[in-house]
Amino acid sequence: MVLTVVQMLVAVQLFNMQVGLAALAGNRDGSAPEGMAGRASRAHRNMLENLPLFAALVLVVQLGGLNSDLTALGAQIFVIARLVYGVIYIIGVPWLRTATWFVSVIGMVMMAWAILAG
Repeated sequence: MVLTVVQMLVAVQLFNMQVGLAALAGNRDGSAPEGMAGRASRAHRNMLENLPLFAALVLVVQLGGLNSDLTALGAQIFVIARLVYGVIYIIGVPWLRTATWFVSVIGMVMMAWAILAG
């Protein structure tokens, strides 16, 4: 959750730097973040898409008593990969961004594996 909030704040700050506080406080009709601000916004949206999947996995693992070194490692891989993903996306490194996203998915698969095997 902290990473998601930080990504939101970074996206807002970069957009603020792009359009100014008055425009940011307005309805923003016809203005869209571009460049780094746009990439930060898209990275945040992507995190919002992946966070429910991760949260559901954590919840099922916890409630099902399926905690293990594998699930803990999977969660750590997800969080670290998502942190790296956000930075890479904002600075604009396309193929590395995709590879990092895939690593975060591997973290979730590791958690899901414990659920499927349990």
